[in-house]
This record gives sequence, C-alpha cells and structure tokens, in this order.
Amino acid sequence: MESSLPDLEAILLVGGQGTRLRPLTLGTPKPLLQTAGVPFLAHQLARARSFGVRRIVFATSYKAAMFEPAFGDGAALGLSLEYITEETPLGTGGAIRNAAEALTSGPSDPVLILNGDILSGHDIGDQVRTHLARQAAVTLHLTEVDDPTRFGCVPTDEEGRVTAFLEKTPNPVTNRINAGCYVFTRSVIDSIPRDEVVSVERETFPGLIESGELVLGYADRTYWLDVGTPTAYVQGSRDLVLGRLASPALPGPTGEYLALEGARVSPEAKVRGGTAVGARAVVEAGASVVGSVLSDDCVVEAGASVTDSVVGQGARVCAGTVVRDALIGDGAIVGPGNELQNGVRVWPGVELPEKALRYSSDV
Repeated sequence: MESSLPDLEAILLVGGQGTRLRPLTLGTPKPLLQTAGVPFLAHQLARARSFGVRRIVFATSYKAAMFEPAFGDGAALGLSLEYITEETPLGTGGAIRNAAEALTSGPSDPVLILNGDILSGHDIGDQVRTHLARQAAVTLHLTEVDDPTRFGCVPTDEEGRVTAFLEKTPNPVTNRINAGCYVFTRSVIDSIPRDEVVSVERETFPGLIESGELVLGYADRTYWLDVGTPTAYVQGSRDLVLGRLASPALPGPTGEYLALEGARVSPEAKVRGGTAVGARAVVEAGASVVGSVLSDDCVVEAGASVTDSVVGQGARVCAGTVVRDALIGDGAIVGPGNELQNGVRVWPGVELPEKALRYSSDV
C-alpha cells in the first residue's frame, strides 16, 4: 500500500443472526463459521491488514460474547481489535454510529466499513485512495453481477458519482450493485443520529445524495461473494481452498483439499474440489467427498458420498449414505443408506435411522 495512506481504522459489521444458515448458526455466529479451515472473519481480517488497516472495531450483537475469545486483542494478527456491542439491533447505520465511539481517527480521516459476510478480492487500498483523491463523503465498492434483479442496484454518472439507490427490481437500470464495503469520511459517520435504528442503504446514502454530498462508486469485477446462504458459504470455502481468491489466512497450501491438524483421510478415499477437512475429522476408505466443508471431529464412513455439503462438528455420515447440497448439524448421525439432498438440513444431535430418507425408489 502506498505510504501516503494513513494507518487505516475499520468498523466490521458482525451483528447479524445468520438465519439463512441455520442450523450452523444456532451455536456459532455466521462470521465465526469455519471457512477453508479458519473462522470466516480470519480471511477478512488478514486481507484488511494487507491493505494497511491496523485497528478494527467489531460492531457485534448476536452472540456478541463469542468474538473476543476468537480473536482477542488482535496482536497475533498484527491488528488492534476493539469490541462494541449493540444491546438492541440498530440497523447498519446505527451499528456504524455506535461502533464509531471507539474510533481514534479525526473528522476528515477515512474509515473503512466491512460487512462480516462478504468475501471480496477488490483492492481496498485503491478504493481508499480514490475516496481521498475525490474528497468524497462516502465511497462504495460496487460489483458487477450477471443477475442484478436479486440485489439493490446502484447507478452512477460518468464521473462515478452515485445518482440513486434502487431497491430490487425486475428491470434493473445497471448491473452494478452495492458490494457492502464502504469508505466513510469520519465526520459523515458522526452525523448519523446516535442510538437510533438507521439504515445506511435506505436513509444515510440517499440523504447524502439529496443534499448534494459526493457519494462515489468504486466499481470492479474482481471476486465477490455474499456467503449468507448455505450454497454460497460452501462455495466460499471451496474457492479459498482452490485458490480462486487468495487469502493470507489460509492455514495450508491451496489444492484439491485442505486438511487440518489430526485429520485422517484414507489413501483409498477420494477427497477433492476444494474440500476443507476439519481437525481430527476422519474420511474412511472408499468414501468420496467433493467441494464440501467437513467440520472438526466429524466422520465420513466407508462408501459414503458427500458433495457440496456441510458436515457439522462431531457429526457422522454412515456407510453408503449419499449427501448432496445438504447441511448436517453438529453431533448429528446420518444412518447407513440415507439419501440427503436438495438443501435438506439435519438439526444438531438428530439421529436418522438406516434408510430413513430416500429420493430414489430402489432400496
């Protein structure tokens, strides 16, 4: 990063409940779910640090007490970390305003805002430099997607100035969407009302545009993924293991699979497609695991097949069972000969008897 950039402060929004990822998030907040062998946030923190961020304030709410034990004061990561908790959820703007109490930066300094469920390969340093050069109030990272109908889209003029915030619509005017990484000038954060529920997308940004402030779009087409759904979460872990997005936090070399300490993968098993194999997890002979997340201490027995799925901590997939596009909760046991697919979720601790669930008609 260019030396002209000050040591950057950031606010990390990690208050969400991760309801779309249940049952994985019943015991663990989404940003702490193991992703390519480390908590999801470890990738974000390492990337932020690589761009000159030195101090990060966590804006926590759901299971707030779990974040500090995971990362401590940040010294091991070369960061200084603070934790601010919202007693009642305040929306994105309220959360940013609340966390800003712990910032040390001055009124004209840039503050980076990160969302705790986004994987992005964009150049944060360049986004910050653009913000400073243009003296913008806020600079938003915009990403270009093939199907913008599922997102709010953000049109800009030829100078990059954001002209509107449009909610999801069947006929989007642009394929550029809000990618969830912002650079705010500190004084703009301070103008958000305190202790009130405020949405930056619906209130703060449109209000700034209306009053003539410069809200800038920083658009690119690098790697970008919102990991909020089971399919996307598995994809994020897989892409990191395969090296499709570089991460300084990856706990091993990229490749077909990444195995953590104590994992036992039989030489007669097929494990590939960017699978993460958790600590002490066991994959027996004749098992096949493709593009999946195997959590710590889980077991995939001989002849079982797991594809595009998550197997929870200490869970067991018994012999001859087929698991495809499924979530298996912590400690669950899927008996022999079951077929789980199409987004099915098995809750923690549940035990499925032999051949309890089938899709095909043969037995």
